[in-house]
Order: sequence, then structure tokens, then C-alpha cells
Amino acid sequence: MLTRAMNASFGPLSALFACALLSYLAGSIPFGLLLTKAAGHGDIRTVGSGNIGATNVLRTGNKKLALATLLCDALKGSLPVLLAQNFGADMAATALVFATLGHIFPVWLGFKGGKGVATGCGALLAYAWPVGLAVIATWLIVAFTSRYSSLAAIIAAATAPLWAWLFAVPGTEPVIVLIVALVILWRHRDNFQRLLRGQESKIGFKKTSA
Repeated sequence: MLTRAMNASFGPLSALFACALLSYLAGSIPFGLLLTKAAGHGDIRTVGSGNIGATNVLRTGNKKLALATLLCDALKGSLPVLLAQNFGADMAATALVFATLGHIFPVWLGFKGGKGVATGCGALLAYAWPVGLAVIATWLIVAFTSRYSSLAAIIAAATAPLWAWLFAVPGTEPVIVLIVALVILWRHRDNFQRLLRGQESKIGFKKTSA
């Protein structure tokens, strides 16, 4: 009934646009920046890699702050998808893509955001939880064995479409997972080059100055 009422009021295209906009705005909330400023660490963009994600927040030396950033970034991806699922599979897929894009290209920060890993994983976990769990497990295994967060993200993103195809969760589209994975891989292109040159930083817990 709720879906029919929404379509009758706005139309399918208008509903998808509204879903995309709201998901993008949710994803664009820069929790890493807001939390580090609130904790007295200043602008996280002047620390380490300059990224607003949890890995760079960890470079402030505050593990709890990094964990809070990780959870908030994941939630801003999962909540839009969970809400959108009430309106159908197309809405959920739209929320998955645009929540992730919101984190990577936040309007509030001149479209210069994070790498999309935590937000993408959170959104994927809500979209197709077996796939999301497989991607998170892949990230954890690679991260803890290599100590490279970027390598873990690249491998997790690269294998996400494979997991989506293998699990074939009803109501989900592997091509949507592929789109999100490609965007995240593109966002890690500089990390990939640094990995090849042996210049990429490993996951660390020591405070890094600007």
C-alpha cells in the first residue's frame, strides 16, 4: 500500500530521484571530519593521507574515534538501503549506489570525500547480507595478513561482484554490486600505484602529524 501511494503521488521516476538524493545526502555526512573536530583533533584532512575515513582517523592515535567513524560511515550506507527496501528492489539498488557516491563525493567538502569502503560495505550488507559479509571477511583477512588497508579494499572490491554472482541473493542485481565495486576501485587508483612502487603506508596506530 505504501509503495502504491508513493508511486501515485510522485511517479516511479520521481520516487527514484528522491531516493537517490536522500541516499546521497545521507552518505555525504562527513563523520570522520565531524568526529575528529569534536574530539579536538582539528581537521582530519590535514592528517596522514588527508582522507576522512576511519583508517586515516586511526592515525590520530585515537582507536575509539576511528571505530566510531567506521560504524557511522557504515550506518550511513546501510540505513538508506534498509529504508529503501520497503519500496522495492530498484529503490534499494539506487540507495546502495548513491549512499556510496555520497561518501566519495560529498557536496559539503567540494566533492572530495573518502574512498567509500566502510559506507559501501554497510550499504552492501543491507542490500545483500551474505555478499556484504563475504566482502567484509575478505577485507579483514587481507588487512590483517598484509597490514595494508588499501590492498584489502582493492581485493574486497574486486571480489564483490564474484560474491554477488555466487550467492545470487533474490531481489538483488550483481551488476549493481559491480558498479559500486568499480567506483571504489577507481577511487583507489593512487593507492594501487603506491602499492606497486612499495610506497603505500601500512595500517598503524601511531599519531601522524600534518
